[in-house]
Amino acid sequence: MPLPPSPTPSASGLRVLLVEDEHDIAANIWDFLERRGYVVDHCADGAGGLARAMQGGFDVVVLDLGLPRLDGLALCRRLREAGHGVPVLMLTARDSLDDKLRGFAEGADDYLVKPFALPELEARLRAMVRRKHPDGGLAHGPLSYDPHTLTALREGRRIPLTRLQGALLETLLRDAPRIVAHARLIERGWGPAGTDMAALQTQVYALRTLVDRPFAQPLIQSVRGVGYRLVSPA
Repeated sequence: MPLPPSPTPSASGLRVLLVEDEHDIAANIWDFLERRGYVVDHCADGAGGLARAMQGGFDVVVLDLGLPRLDGLALCRRLREAGHGVPVLMLTARDSLDDKLRGFAEGADDYLVKPFALPELEARLRAMVRRKHPDGGLAHGPLSYDPHTLTALREGRRIPLTRLQGALLETLLRDAPRIVAHARLIERGWGPAGTDMAALQTQVYALRTLVDRPFAQPLIQSVRGVGYRLVSPA
C-alpha cells in the first residue's frame, strides 16, 4: 500500500500505545503511524499493555480485542475503573452489533473492524484526539496548554508562554506523569544543536515562575540527575 504524504503538524508528536499480538498487523500500523509523525509504543499482550497504559503519557490507545494474558475488553474496563480517560480505539475481527456494544460498554471510544485501511485508522485516531481536546491542547490535572496559541491555562488563569517555554511544557504534558530526561527536553526545545544544562535550568525556572509559583501546589518536579516531570495534585 503506498504511504500518504508526509505528516501534518497536528499529527506530529502524538503518542500512541499499540496493543496488538499479531506481528504483521502491529508492524504495519507502527510503520504507517511513525511515517506520519506519531510516536508509537507497542505491547504484544494484554497484561503488558495494561501496565504500560496505566503509566500514562499517551494521547490514544489502539487496542486489539483478542489478546493473550488479558483480552481487550478486560484491559479497557480496568483502565476505565482506574480513572484513565485516554481515548481507546478497539480493533477486532468481530463485526456484530453485540460485539461493538460490549466494546463501548467497557469504555472504548471507537471500533474498527479488521481488515481496515490504514488511512481510516489514522482518521479515527485524529477524530478521537480532537474530541478529547477540541482546541488541540494538552492537559494534566489542572494544567493545560494550547500549542496553537502558546497559552497555558491553570485554575482559570491564562498564561502566555514563549515558544521555548511552550515546547518544554508540551513535552512534559505529553509524557506526564513520566519523567522526561534532560537530553530529551533540550532536544525538543533547542533542536539537534542542543544547549547546556544551565540554559535548560534557566528556562524551567522561568516556566515554574509562570505555571507553578502563583498557585498553592507546584506541578513541575525536578528528578535530580535525571530530568523533570509533571506530578498530579494531591
